[in-house]
Parts: sequence; structure tokens; C-alpha cells
Amino acid sequence: MAIRNLKPRTPATRYYSIATFDEVTKTTPEKSLLAPLKSSGGRGNTGRITSRHRGGGHKKMYRIIDFKRDKNVPAKVAAIEYDPNRNCRIALLHFVDGEKRYILAPDGLAVGSQVMSGKDADIVTGNALPIRYMPLGTFMHNVELKPGRGGKFARSAGNSCQLMAKEGDFATLKMPSGEMRKIPIDCVATVGVVGNTDHFNISFGKAGRMRWLGVRPQTRGMAMNPVDHPMGGGEGKSKSGGGRKHPKSPWGQLAKGLRTRKKKNASSQFIIKRRTK
Repeated sequence: MAIRNLKPRTPATRYYSIATFDEVTKTTPEKSLLAPLKSSGGRGNTGRITSRHRGGGHKKMYRIIDFKRDKNVPAKVAAIEYDPNRNCRIALLHFVDGEKRYILAPDGLAVGSQVMSGKDADIVTGNALPIRYMPLGTFMHNVELKPGRGGKFARSAGNSCQLMAKEGDFATLKMPSGEMRKIPIDCVATVGVVGNTDHFNISFGKAGRMRWLGVRPQTRGMAMNPVDHPMGGGEGKSKSGGGRKHPKSPWGQLAKGLRTRKKKNASSQFIIKRRTK
């Protein structure tokens, strides 16, 4: 993909950039693979806000994505589509038996390409197979954490994991964060890097564009009163007193550097090297 910068005809468009959508070949989604998606506004099952700064945004339908890649039948890429629910593109597959499915579109996958799943699949972009049958150094995405559960890792635009070692029943992967971790060697992953790699270079340009995405304004803690936030209060814009405390959440939990992983976390034993800072 490429990024298009707008001419600064207004203050907002001075810093405004958008994707060119060159790789998108179909503008209307496959109706059989759509599902309704209700907006929660950040509220949980009790009706109270559990995730702040969410609400509004454009209405959208959910695209049912095949994260498991468990159909061992050859398929042809019929289209590359835009998905409003994620920052990468999705590919529409037409299987030889007539079934249709969406998958995450890796970088380099084009309309007309053939993809395959299963241990006999070639090491080609878009093919999915167990890590056991991949050579060392392979870049992969949509990686399972447990066999048969569907892909959990490396699913956003431009991300991938790299296979570093295979030993016994486990494979060592380098995660997108830089963390080195072991996962079962029979987990399925898709070869290649997730597409739309320039997504993170986009400048949104104005607050209204974030509102289209369902992101609401955020108020600084220092701008609040002491009753509303641990960092609120003070005479004027003060860095002393309440403002000089370490950054906290509204409920008093440290916001920077607080370790929240429990010592007896079951997955900690599989982490070889922590993510790089």
C-alpha cells in the first residue's frame, strides 16, 4: 500500500494522510460472511463503563474471519477487501468445493493466487501449516497459542513472528514485540507478513477522524479535581503537591512501570526473553 498526503487547504488537512487502497479490488463485502456488530460504548453487562473513551463511531458489520485455517482444500484468492474492524486487509477465498471464507491478507498476496492449508502445503505466502513443517527463519502470522484454537499472535498490519528454533514438542518464536517465547510445535500459522504495512505511518490529522472510529475525548488527570483523580487539584496549573505524584489511573494504580504479571502465571515458564524496551 501507499499513503497519500492531502494538500493543506484547511488546518485539518495540513497533517492529514490516508491510505491509497491500491490493493483493494472489491468494495462490497460477501453477504454470507457478514454478522451484526453491536456497539457497546465501552459498557459491560451491568451497563457501567468498563473501558473509557469509547462510543459513537460509524456503524459497521463484522466480517467472519477464518483464523483456524483448518480446511485442507485448495482455494483461489477472489478479492482483497477493506475491513473496518481491523487495520489490515482481508482476502476472500473461493474453495474448489464452492465454499467461501475470509482470511487476513498477507503482504504480497494477489488476486488469482492459490493458497492451501495443511502439513503438505508449500512454504509460500498465504499458506497455513503446522510450525513443525516450517524451516527455521520463516516469517509467519496468525499464530496459534494452543493447537486448534485459532490464530492469536501477529494479526495486525505489518506484524509477523519468526521461527528461531525447534526442540522436542516446542518451537521458539520471536514475537513482534521482540519477546522470545516457546509455543507447541503443532500450532498452525500462516506463512508471510500481515499486509498493509504502512498503516502506522498514517496521520489522522484531526480529532473528528478519531470520533468516526469510535474514540472519544480523554481528559488529563491533572485537569480534574482531587475528588475525581489522584493527580487532580492544586492552585493553578501546578506540578507540586498532587501533580508531583507518580502518574496514576483514576483508581490510584500506577500508570507507568507497574508490573501486573503474577509470579505464578502459567505462561511465564514459556517466555525465554522478555520483550525489548
